[in-house]
Amino acid sequence: MIKYLISCLVIGAVLSWPLQSHVVAGPKNDTSDQPVGAQYARQLSSPDPLIRQAAAEELGRLVALDQKKLVEGYLLQEKDKRVRLALNWALYRMGKSQLLFQVIRDLDSSRHDQAVGYLSQLESPDPLYLFLRQEDTRPKMKSLAGLAIVKLCNKSNRFYLPTNQKVAEAAELSTDAIQQRLGAAQPETKTRPRTTSKPDQP
Repeated sequence: MIKYLISCLVIGAVLSWPLQSHVVAGPKNDTSDQPVGAQYARQLSSPDPLIRQAAAEELGRLVALDQKKLVEGYLLQEKDKRVRLALNWALYRMGKSQLLFQVIRDLDSSRHDQAVGYLSQLESPDPLYLFLRQEDTRPKMKSLAGLAIVKLCNKSNRFYLPTNQKVAEAAELSTDAIQQRLGAAQPETKTRPRTTSKPDQP
């Protein structure tokens, strides 16, 4: 009887072993295991520029250093100026401090509000003061940096408006220059020449 029970247990184990050894996990189709930065990086190839811009902004917010090289590559081939600005800001957040120059420069463009939105995220105005202190900085960039400092302080409650006279003068010059440029860019309205009819001769 005991031999019979042992034989049954051995046969059952042998029969069940192939079924257990061939169980294979199916492929995972979801992207939940991938880094969040990688998911946004894939959106940089979208044909929709709004999606590309939003993806670049998220990569900047995340400071996704693992995607830095990829973002640099997309910046080189990007044609849309708003997306380029977003990519410049993302790379600045990832450590390429020289690209803050590009963001400040876009204050004097149709992307003014977009640039102000990025600059208002700075932790302090200190990076902007560098443009005022450097001797080789062009006057236009100094004025735009002054404007950026004023915009940053006005937009954020964390900083007080500087009393530095150079900053105030630079901001004023930049504001005047931008307003003049925008005024000159508006097309002149053509008026029809006034005609007077001659009185009938008697």
